[in-house]
Order: sequence, then C-alpha cells, then structure tokens
Amino acid sequence: MRKSTAILLASAITLTLSGCTDRLFARVRPDEFAVQRQAPLYIPPDFSLTPPQPGAPRPASRSSQQDALAAMFGGEAGKSPVENATLRKAGEPEAGIRSTAADPKTNAVDKGDITRDIIAAPEGNGREAQTTTAK
Repeated sequence: MRKSTAILLASAITLTLSGCTDRLFARVRPDEFAVQRQAPLYIPPDFSLTPPQPGAPRPASRSSQQDALAAMFGGEAGKSPVENATLRKAGEPEAGIRSTAADPKTNAVDKGDITRDIIAAPEGNGREAQTTTAK
C-alpha cells in the first residue's frame, strides 16, 4: 500500500510539473548583440541651433560599423603614392560603363587557343597533366 501511494504521488507531481516547462524554460530574453552604445549627452555651445530634420542621421555620432572598423584597423587609411598615381593615370570612368560591359556588341580581344585551353582545362591538382612538345 505504501509503495503504490508513493508511486501515485510521484506520478502526480511529475504530471503537474510537466505542464510548467513552457513557462519556466522558454522565456523570451533580450538579444545582447542588438544593443548599441549611445553617444553621450552634451550641452551645445550655441543655443540658437536649428532642430534636426526628421530621419536625418545624428551629426555627432558614428555608426557601429564605423566604430568596429576603427577599432580593428585603426581608422581610415590613406592611399599610397602608387595607388594615387594609378588612379590619376586611369582617369574617370565613362558614365554607363557597367551597362555596356556585358553588351553583346562590345568588342573583345581574341586571346587565342592557349587561353581557351587553359580555361577549359579540367580541375585537379595536376597529377594527370600531360605535356607535348612541338617539333
């Protein structure tokens, strides 16, 4: 009798607590990676400033992406003299160059059979490669 009462009591407790799992373990928690640091408040030096436009970005703050890039790479890096010379020599691109590059009427240079053979070569590590010499 005592054994069956203990089993019945343990079964009732287990059945009662099994209904609590939805509320105890499936809580909605905040996403800790969605939190963004806000710029500190400051007193403007001129109290006759105009109010900001709705939807305009805040002038005193940078985005979190810019902060991350500055932390990882030390901010904006200047261009090297070689890069500046190359850009000057290249000049400004034509206005619609991206739309004309894929145009079928665009002339392309024929690189010959060797380039086509290299592009059409099967993938691999080169163990199956064969060479021939021209006589």
